Amino acid sequence: MSNPQNNPSPEKGSRVADYDFDLPEDQIAQQPPAERGTSRMLVLDRASGAHTDSSFATLPSLLQPGDVLVLNDSRVIPARLYAQRATSRGKQQPTGQIEVLLTSPDAAGNWNTLVRPGRKVRVGDQLEFSSAKGEVVLRAEVLHRDEFGERLLRFEPVQDFFAAIDEIGHMPLPPYIHRDDANADRERYQTVFAAERGSVAAPTAGLHFTPTVLQSLESKGVEIAKVTLHVGLGTFAPLRVENLDEIHLHRERYTLSTNAADALNRAHQEGRRIVAVGTTAVRTLEHCAEAANGAPLVAHTGETAIFISPGFQFRLVGGLLTNFHLPQSSLLMLVSAFAGREKVLAAYRHAVAERYRFFSYGDCMFIA
Repeated sequence: MSNPQNNPSPEKGSRVADYDFDLPEDQIAQQPPAERGTSRMLVLDRASGAHTDSSFATLPSLLQPGDVLVLNDSRVIPARLYAQRATSRGKQQPTGQIEVLLTSPDAAGNWNTLVRPGRKVRVGDQLEFSSAKGEVVLRAEVLHRDEFGERLLRFEPVQDFFAAIDEIGHMPLPPYIHRDDANADRERYQTVFAAERGSVAAPTAGLHFTPTVLQSLESKGVEIAKVTLHVGLGTFAPLRVENLDEIHLHRERYTLSTNAADALNRAHQEGRRIVAVGTTAVRTLEHCAEAANGAPLVAHTGETAIFISPGFQFRLVGGLLTNFHLPQSSLLMLVSAFAGREKVLAAYRHAVAERYRFFSYGDCMFIA
């Protein structure tokens, strides 16, 4: 597959520090907008660097008949759990509450997790997860410990694991949202098209869409395709290196369906634009295109740790809807690869000056 038309050659920034910007704390969105789909949207022309203030409601006017809009339909699970450490006799020890964040399952069905406080959780410990009534719903053993607070847990079999975490779990709001999750987050920290459960963070660019907007796009002749990438530990793990060539992301599970592969192959062959909704959709598409190495895409399930930074040559994606990302993050580097670091940082400085709302529950950008 060849590169999309108008694929720029963005300037490189080789250090993580090259992707920094100043953001006032009060511009980090702590709540979703009162009504889904009412966010502001900054429109960026990646060829010229020109940016225009707009709103998400105008997105259908920016897409053309024949465009393929690619959504990530992964569903967020209530992955934040609270446990007590149990004795060998099964009684809970008075060690205080332990927070357990599920991040991804392994091939054996065990779960990679982040735990707090880590010093309380040792290999061999037995953890118990109780309901609001005090009934133990899940039990797990700590199998392995990694250096950055990660633990591998083996849960005792239950009839329906996901039903159990639906009962006792909390929505895994990002650490920059300084509040407990609320009942409303069960709906609002989830896209309206979420289907395949497995993410521990929302594909946040998709949070803006409403059924009305999706219907408007389809009525205009925009083709909608869905891929699945389950957002995992990489969303929460900070970059602990100084140079981009030292960055290695965690692997995340994805699925490219037959319908999506066929739609993308037709669009690419016919020269129609492919617009990704969110960095997770970008990573899925570009990983699959890279793996195909010029051949048509085929349906499959796999894992990706693709890291996209300036200098990357995009094979499929010709447009991007994305939220505003954290300073010095791999997601900001991906957006910079697509539109150019200086153009993106200039747009971010404008967004800060114009009081856009940032991060998961914040406003968005459309880049083409």
